[in-house]
Amino acid sequence: MNWEQLLSLKRFGDTNKRLRKEQDETRLGFEVDYDRIIFSSEFRSLQDKTQVIPLSETDFVHTRLTHSLEVSVVGRSLGRLVGKKLLEKHPHLQKVHGYQANDFGAIVAAAALAHDIGNPPFGHSGEKAIGEFFKTGEGLKYKDELTAKEYQDLCDFEGNANGFKILTEDRAGRIGGLRLSYATLGAFTKYPKESLPKKPTTHIADKKYGFFQSEKEAYVDIAEELGLIKRSEDSVSYARHPLTFLVEAADDICYTIIDFEDGINLGLIQEEYALEYLSKIIRHTIRPENYYALSTKEDRIGYLRALAIGSLINEAVDIFMENEEAILNGDFDCALLDKSKYEAQINDIIKISIENIYQSTEVIDKEIAGYGVINTLLETYTAAVNNSFNGTASNYDELILNGLPKNIKTDSPSLYARLSGVCYYVSLLSDSKAILDYKKIKGISF
Repeated sequence: MNWEQLLSLKRFGDTNKRLRKEQDETRLGFEVDYDRIIFSSEFRSLQDKTQVIPLSETDFVHTRLTHSLEVSVVGRSLGRLVGKKLLEKHPHLQKVHGYQANDFGAIVAAAALAHDIGNPPFGHSGEKAIGEFFKTGEGLKYKDELTAKEYQDLCDFEGNANGFKILTEDRAGRIGGLRLSYATLGAFTKYPKESLPKKPTTHIADKKYGFFQSEKEAYVDIAEELGLIKRSEDSVSYARHPLTFLVEAADDICYTIIDFEDGINLGLIQEEYALEYLSKIIRHTIRPENYYALSTKEDRIGYLRALAIGSLINEAVDIFMENEEAILNGDFDCALLDKSKYEAQINDIIKISIENIYQSTEVIDKEIAGYGVINTLLETYTAAVNNSFNGTASNYDELILNGLPKNIKTDSPSLYARLSGVCYYVSLLSDSKAILDYKKIKGISF
């Protein structure tokens, strides 16, 4: 892979090349990507979607929106720092093509901003709830009418693939989705493969999948334009866009450190753990006199968090540059932080967060409720959509359909498209809207 192709400014529908040297420096194409994402309704709904604690009643805990903004900020720093080093290593990118260090930062920031845009309500349990509806629930009856890959898309419903759908799917009046640059879409796609075969190797790019069957052709078009390396002749599978590793690192840094911070501020984790575990990451930068001068727990934890994020950013940049050649060849097979000298500390922090936050009674109880909500929504909407298509819709089915947005594909001759349309609608719901829809269906809200 080569950086000239990887930094493509092309968008869906373009017939001519977009050259970096011809860009308006006051509003670059990669910065337009960021703007389009942040003003989208799908991004806005993240303000009421779970990050750690579902439906938290405190205003401190992060939502998917605040998490995404923070990941984007970290991603921008990672991109700029890597961009500066890459331009020093490959000066022709700047002298001949006009690329600047901030271009790399803008691409990573935009991709990171959108990294959770496809996540359904109730966090990762929402993904599992959708998948289990088709794997073991009412949706199992559709298996024989779908191809193996279509069925796998539904059984392993993937927020990353759903995000790619949101960013690229044609709609009336919105051809090409948000019409982002191919560079940003490439960096966004953490798992550049289709749903089958499932985990064919231990390579990080094979961990999950990155696009549904409905967007497969769109992804192939992007991958070919970017010059991504094809990894299989039997299925659609490509090497990652190199900047994807930075998007992933930004997410890893934020959820490791900031979820830990949330747990401490909520009283789920003792404050002493912060100093014990984070100090090992920031031992070269911490100033004890500054730490002990802070009078509140929130300020002390915030100080440690800022230093820890800074240390991990610098290390991720070093790891990327040390492995740039392997990354460009598609041979780098793990996340950047898996090579971190702080891997043991990171794993310790994640272990504590799992035990004290993700497996806390508050989280588990609300995830259980979330399963019930999503199962009811899928059962009701899939029945209404398919009954309508088959000409057997009841008056109740018609009422249900009238409440769905017009852009949801409920009348497609393709069963896969109809089922995907329902999943797409449910995935776009905020936690609160999903509960509201559930209450209406159950007749306990008017």
